[in-house]
Amino acid sequence: MFAVISRILYPNWLSIAFFTKGWGLFFSEEIYNISVFIGIVFLWHYLIAGFAVTSVLTNIAIAIGTRRYLAGGLCTSSKKLTGQTVIITGANGGIGKETARDMCRRGANVILACRDVRKAEAAKLDIQAEGGSVQVRKLDLSSLQSVRDFASGIISDNIKVHILINNAGVMMCPYMETTEGFEIQMGTNHLGHFLLTNLLLPQMKHGQPARIISLSSLAHIGGKLDLNDLNNKKSYDKIQAYCNSKIANVLFTRQLAKQLSGTNIQVFSVHPGLVYSNLGRYLMPQFVSDYLYCVMQKTTLEGAQTTIYCATDAHQHSEMYFSDCAVGWAASAAKDDVTADKLWKISEKLVDIQK
Repeated sequence: MFAVISRILYPNWLSIAFFTKGWGLFFSEEIYNISVFIGIVFLWHYLIAGFAVTSVLTNIAIAIGTRRYLAGGLCTSSKKLTGQTVIITGANGGIGKETARDMCRRGANVILACRDVRKAEAAKLDIQAEGGSVQVRKLDLSSLQSVRDFASGIISDNIKVHILINNAGVMMCPYMETTEGFEIQMGTNHLGHFLLTNLLLPQMKHGQPARIISLSSLAHIGGKLDLNDLNNKKSYDKIQAYCNSKIANVLFTRQLAKQLSGTNIQVFSVHPGLVYSNLGRYLMPQFVSDYLYCVMQKTTLEGAQTTIYCATDAHQHSEMYFSDCAVGWAASAAKDDVTADKLWKISEKLVDIQK
């Protein structure tokens, strides 16, 4: 608990660059949240504190500083990705869509790998309005056959993949199962991406620099994997199941780094932060999320920043875990190489990797 508190009070991205870069992006994203905070300041002074100019300005500065802190690290890289192919799962909305938009602006050819093709096509039109090459391909990570069909299409079209972003996810939902009978969070967040990544590796070993980025979460610190029951069928708890799937993401990344040692591919797991998106739809009423809780969260563009950083400027690190555009602190259990190896072997059997 002390480690968690210390990381909140002194985040690893707190540096000179934090105070000097990214303010344009911050203010463009924060109009609503800053307005709410300033409104609270004025209400406080109107009802209680009185309107002393110095005090009002000081509290406005504190309000803006608070939002800047909550927005976290911002990627300021200007790196171009001209001609590179980027595959992003779950890119029809939220963090994934903002990541796809950024990749397109950098000149990449982006493939939106999504379960809901209709929503993905709408996202494609929105992204292409700003320029860029975008295509939509069907991918349902809760179906291993769908994963195989998607990968088969990429291979048959002989597409060289430069960046794979395992972005899609399910969060703290009621008990459900994938097509193959896996618990939906472990099946989608880990096993689906595990199979997808392994099937696409031949398309990434082309000599040019390549990257694999898997979205994890700070929630991984609560992960307690039972390697004999990854499905959590014995006693399902939606929060614990989510934490388990997120530590699996970090452990997968660690073992993947070993598998790819000496190749052209770098790997990363990412904590995007507490983000206002549809992912938390099972946690609270939509009204609370849309108008109240959102002022304490990152916007989707802010939430995409660490993914973008890992797709552009970051270098693989032994922690295998990044947060707010900097190397993060992974939990000790997420750095257990023995567990990572065991999880890999179990995952291979569950998805029938040789099929």
